[in-house]
Amino acid sequence: MIFRQFFEADSSTYTYLLASGFGREAIIIDPVKSQTPTYLQAIRELDLRLVQAIDTHTHADHITALGDLRDSTACVTVMGDRSKAACVSLRVGDGEILHIDGLELQARYTPGHTDESFSFVLNPKLPQAVFTGDVLLIRGSGRTDFQGGDPAESWSSIVENLFLLPDETTVYPAHDYKGWSASSIGEERRHNPRIAGKSKAEYVAIMRGLQLPNPQMMDIAVPANLACGQL
Repeated sequence: MIFRQFFEADSSTYTYLLASGFGREAIIIDPVKSQTPTYLQAIRELDLRLVQAIDTHTHADHITALGDLRDSTACVTVMGDRSKAACVSLRVGDGEILHIDGLELQARYTPGHTDESFSFVLNPKLPQAVFTGDVLLIRGSGRTDFQGGDPAESWSSIVENLFLLPDETTVYPAHDYKGWSASSIGEERRHNPRIAGKSKAEYVAIMRGLQLPNPQMMDIAVPANLACGQL
């Protein structure tokens, strides 16, 4: 399998490119507009054909590359069926499986960071990895104070959904701010300081007490991303 992880430093965003092998169809998850040339170079040099570009949710801290990749490769743009982005070509529901030339991705509705956030499980019959967007981060979790976020739903998405995956399932988030590149379900269940040993009420109190400033690009990024990055 081909797996590439890209990092965009300004927003600390991770993007993931997957294919079952060289010369095959590929999928990309949470791409950033400014990095489009890098993605296209990798796709070209690995002899891939990009068929789907996914956003796990409507990002507030960067502009998505979904529209630019669609224009460059004729790929299908994909988001969860709660998304308000009118430009999306394919909307997936909870439990739906995407089939990409030998790979399977299962969509899981995991609200909390936003009210339309989805995670995607790689090869769900024997889960290898889960791409969690901003819902579950490495030793943290995505803020819950805008775009329909809700800390109680965040708890349920993490503890009652994602934590039901096998311990060895690799966790690939959409962001990291401390230099971590991956984790696992077992690690996060045991060591995530917001969740491990905490009750739901304690988690809700933690998230409501964060008092974070809005992302600097929020007023630009959200409307742009509702148009797949193309205003």
